[in-house]
Amino acid sequence: MNFPYTGGCQCGQIRYEIHAEPLTLYVCHCRECQKQSSSAFGMSLTVPRDAVVIVQGQPKAWTRPADSGRQVKNFFCGECGTRLFHERTYSPDTINVKPGTLDDTSWLCPVANVWTRSAQPWVRISDQMLNYNQQPEDVYLLWEQWKKQG
Repeated sequence: MNFPYTGGCQCGQIRYEIHAEPLTLYVCHCRECQKQSSSAFGMSLTVPRDAVVIVQGQPKAWTRPADSGRQVKNFFCGECGTRLFHERTYSPDTINVKPGTLDDTSWLCPVANVWTRSAQPWVRISDQMLNYNQQPEDVYLLWEQWKKQG
């Protein structure tokens, strides 16, 4: 893939670019991700915070407590409601891009499942990935796994 990675919301009001390699990509099965994605899970592409540049529009934001008890700031399009990013208060140097909003998703390959204890019973959890019943203590293990996949 060539930089920058580009993406945006469904209606086109918000556009963004990513100017650095992602740190990891994982699947989250927590109830909140199920609600926000209207599906069985959500995905998060962790990137350096300063690598994400909004090039069009201005996302709206709201903050909520995560299942872990930590605070998560959620960014979305105020027009169409597309969730774009999650900013975690405990990790101010990174941001989680919702990877389905990328223009090209063909290269995405998650390395981990988190909050598997909340996974829908019909979801098959691959033993070829890192798997955690809840939030992993050390997210750097996910970063290392992503580099190996590279």
